[in-house]
Amino acid sequence: MDLNLKQDFETAMLKHLLFKSKLRSFLYGSALAEGPARDPDQCSLGIWITERRRSAWGHVPEWAALDRAHRQVHQQANELMDMYLQGFTEQAREGLSDLLPLTDRITQLLQTIQDKLRTPR
Repeated sequence: MDLNLKQDFETAMLKHLLFKSKLRSFLYGSALAEGPARDPDQCSLGIWITERRRSAWGHVPEWAALDRAHRQVHQQANELMDMYLQGFTEQAREGLSDLLPLTDRITQLLQTIQDKLRTPR
């Protein structure tokens, strides 16, 4: 169980890093599938969060905070993408730094949940 838990949360971290990388790439001119970037329920981390909250792991209270932070990241990402598409390229790119505390919060919450799942109730 512990190895599966570790691997599962590493996968979630990778999904989160990939999202940040894709958003940055979009703001620097790369194409991006906007659906998963704009909709927290379509993105791979959002799907992962929903599935885990419904599982035997769902008892950890930090899942709600993780879901909220994840949705906030998407809300801010939408604003940055809209700015970029409206021609405010530099402002959108500068907005990435405003997103960092929230993306760091997601990483912290993932670690907290993993730690709590490792500790017997």
